[in-house]
Amino acid sequence: MTVPTQGYFIAGSAFTAPPLSPGLYVVATPIGNLRDITIRALETLAAASVILCEDTRMSARLLDHYGIKARRVALHEHNERAKADDIVARVAAGQAIALISDAGTPLLSDPGFPLIRAMAEANQPVFPIPGASALLSALVVAGLPTDAFAFHGFLPPKSGARGNALKALSDSRETMVFYESPRRLDDTLAAMAELWGERQAAVALELTKRFERVHRGTLPELAAEFAGAETKGEAVIVVAGADAPTAPDAADWQAALTAAMEDQPLRAAVDEVTTKFGLKRKEVYDAALALKAEK
Repeated sequence: MTVPTQGYFIAGSAFTAPPLSPGLYVVATPIGNLRDITIRALETLAAASVILCEDTRMSARLLDHYGIKARRVALHEHNERAKADDIVARVAAGQAIALISDAGTPLLSDPGFPLIRAMAEANQPVFPIPGASALLSALVVAGLPTDAFAFHGFLPPKSGARGNALKALSDSRETMVFYESPRRLDDTLAAMAELWGERQAAVALELTKRFERVHRGTLPELAAEFAGAETKGEAVIVVAGADAPTAPDAADWQAALTAAMEDQPLRAAVDEVTTKFGLKRKEVYDAALALKAEK
């Protein structure tokens, strides 16, 4: 099929993309199923002066599928800082440049941040072209709260650093989303189960692909299920946040305050009880003043 310059085709029909205003276009691409591309993304990629690809070989599958012939240039974690100034200059000179990653939305555990930062500092336009995201796809099927969540990308590959990273998140109340390599999925789930116990979680695999599946259960259940298992493709792990701390019984902390004031100055007693019970200092201080007044 003959595709017009700055054009693309869908299911055998050819289309011409409208021209783009100068700027950098951050384009989300499918995470597996090539049909998860938007019309706007196709128009943007077809009309761009250059498409910046995390890996031009990976991107070729998508671009060739839709007959997009725009020039492709590699932009990855090893060269993006060196190329940022040149790209900014090209946009300033009037070019429209598209940025894509191998799959999903750029910058989310993918290259692009130094370039976007350079564009912002140069006051050059950056346009988001939204679409597929493994993060959001896993979140909406996990069966866990979505009113507040945090994305933590890939955890450190070494066990010690990974454990420290997980410990730092132990008190996080929001739902947490992680990406993980299939080679480390079992170890990561085991570390989460050991540290966080019976929290509810989900593991999403092969999202949008033929063998897409979501495994739900407690962390110990999932750790046992994936122990030594071989999986393909990157996994998305979604974990429930920590439960809200139980408010301390008023009688307990007030008794502790009374005892502390027997052999400590008022302020020291207040500090001790505030820290021990996780209370607001003013509440404990007011109670201490009332106890002192009673005496």
